[in-house]
Amino acid sequence: MTPPRRWVPYRAKLTARAQSLRRDPTPAEKKLWYEFLCDLPHKFTRQKPLGSYVTDLYCSRAGLVIELDGDSHFTDRALAYDATRTAALESRGLRVIRLTNLDVLQNFESACAAILHALEDLPSA
Repeated sequence: MTPPRRWVPYRAKLTARAQSLRRDPTPAEKKLWYEFLCDLPHKFTRQKPLGSYVTDLYCSRAGLVIELDGDSHFTDRALAYDATRTAALESRGLRVIRLTNLDVLQNFESACAAILHALEDLPSA
């Protein structure tokens, strides 16, 4: 089942930041991208500006955002910001899954399974 097309505004001001983040990925982003996502039939984009945010990984066909959270995401302030960010993306009809860097680096198969589960109702690209 293909989800309905959704339009998410693109902020050109975020382009330079997104490009910078693509040039310098975290170890978890590199591992997930090169060892799993680049071989999937669903096309993902790295560091995609969506609305007011730059998302870590995005599959437009699935309307799926994958956020990889490092240590800086576990303060009270960061948790509140992430909740606001997730709610804003979900209000646009996107699904957001959050994985920690440790999930990807130490429990890679489980992280990949979570992504596949989010994609399982979709036809191949």
